[in-house]
Amino acid sequence: MGYRPAIAWNKRRLRPYLAGAAALALAVGGAIGATAASASSAQPGFAAYTAPATVPASDYVVPNTATPIKHIVVIFDENVSFDHYFGTYPSAANTDGTTFTAKEDTPKVDGLYSRITKNGPVGPLLSSNPNKYNPQRLAHSEALTSDQGHGYVPEQKAEDGGKMDAFVQNTESDSCSAPAVCPPGIVMDYYDGNTVSALWNYAQNYSMSDNNWDTTFGPSTPGALNVISGNTAGSSALTPPWSPNPNQPATSGAIHDGSMNGDVDPYFDTCSDGNHSTNGALGVQTGQNIGDLLNSKNITWGWFQGGFAPTSTDSTGAICGAKHTNIGGGSSADYSPHHNPFEYYASTANPNHLPPSSLSEIGMTDQANHEYDLSDFSDALNGTGGATLPAVSYLKAAEYQDGHPGYSDPLDEQTFLVNTINSIEQSKYWPNTAIVVTYDDSDGWYDHVAPSIVNGSNDPAQDTALCSSQPITLGTNNDRCGFSQRLPLLVISPYSRHNYVSDNLTNTASVVKFIEDNWLSGERIADSYDAISGSLNAPNGLFNFNAPPNDNPLILDPTTGAVVSGG
Repeated sequence: MGYRPAIAWNKRRLRPYLAGAAALALAVGGAIGATAASASSAQPGFAAYTAPATVPASDYVVPNTATPIKHIVVIFDENVSFDHYFGTYPSAANTDGTTFTAKEDTPKVDGLYSRITKNGPVGPLLSSNPNKYNPQRLAHSEALTSDQGHGYVPEQKAEDGGKMDAFVQNTESDSCSAPAVCPPGIVMDYYDGNTVSALWNYAQNYSMSDNNWDTTFGPSTPGALNVISGNTAGSSALTPPWSPNPNQPATSGAIHDGSMNGDVDPYFDTCSDGNHSTNGALGVQTGQNIGDLLNSKNITWGWFQGGFAPTSTDSTGAICGAKHTNIGGGSSADYSPHHNPFEYYASTANPNHLPPSSLSEIGMTDQANHEYDLSDFSDALNGTGGATLPAVSYLKAAEYQDGHPGYSDPLDEQTFLVNTINSIEQSKYWPNTAIVVTYDDSDGWYDHVAPSIVNGSNDPAQDTALCSSQPITLGTNNDRCGFSQRLPLLVISPYSRHNYVSDNLTNTASVVKFIEDNWLSGERIADSYDAISGSLNAPNGLFNFNAPPNDNPLILDPTTGAVVSGG
């Protein structure tokens, strides 16, 4: 059963806005200071926000799809470069952690080695790297590390015009407290299948890419926006509705030339600014996201995030107070507002974190507006209260399990991944489902492959020659330079290729493109990277719809990542 706050939750009191038509989009340079009508003077009003009108369940249809995939589940984890998790795949040291032995026919990747010997991977990137330190293997006992620098500018500087040799100087963070490890050169280091065992086992049995890229440079918020829209332009900042001077134009260090290239909490969220306890500027996005496109065709979808259900409320709105500890005992809030991209848009926000009107309405437009607690995904998967799995689902783990260094780690992440994927593979939806596992940014971890800049930017305060030497090809905004660094991407499905590594060029916005192509007849979002993104379903890609599907579940151990059955 989905979590519901123990307090008496008066939905009518928590819903401060007049019911109306679809939410209004904020116009750049428009009357952003105007507030929406409010049904309660005790609640703040959000500029240009109108509560969504409920769409009757009878209006939703089972859509035709371009492929046999009827459900996609995007598991969007945090802050990992490809080399950091897969740099020596499929060779593991087997000196600690979970033993990993690759299948004989396992393909190599474009990794840190030039060849794999009986003593392990070797090559100049491991023994004479152009950076200040050589990459070193991190043991299973070293799962907790410092969080590296991963800003828009430091990441460009680390790549040093494509020479990929300045990570230590620009993105390394070698300051941390025990039990985390952060020796000099930590930014270069990597895990193997003895620690990230589940991901390596999924790669053995399904498909992954070694040529998938972060769409743009920068941290979590741009990555989150790119996985739902492929577009970080159309950004502005407002003072929060609960501030002494509410809903006024503001400045944010995360927004430059109308583009979001840093982290800032979303405006349409009362859990922003530390549960509305401060008055920092908040981010707003205009334009469309994939939720808008799906809504226009009455196709079910949802964003499910750990800690989204409030633990309490006050006169301003929701309080997201749930916390958990990681394997090292460090505590963090479950819910991170700036990891939730739909809260930046008036059209897809749920400012007060209202639950669905009933579990049977998960995936449909009602007071929850397609935004849910992660527990609601379990309800949908299991059919609790008449719930059904939406066609499109995005999953974001609670912070302690999302893989973000500094407060999470690959072992806590593994627990979340395996429990979630096991439950999907054991559900009735598995035969026509695709699970996509990918990441929001690289965290600044070293990756040796230089990017192709497909969309340049010429902001003297933000861009190095790597970006400024290339033209803007999407829209007119600066500060959307990409691609930036390789990120892991795995597709887990009965229709995945088996034990396969694709070198097709893809990026975070390729997720958007697959949804558009499969459910929306190839509809595109204006100025989005979707139009120039590689397809997950291209020849030699991650799917094979010409072969019989294999829907035999692969069940892993959530603690060790080892195979329990299947495979």
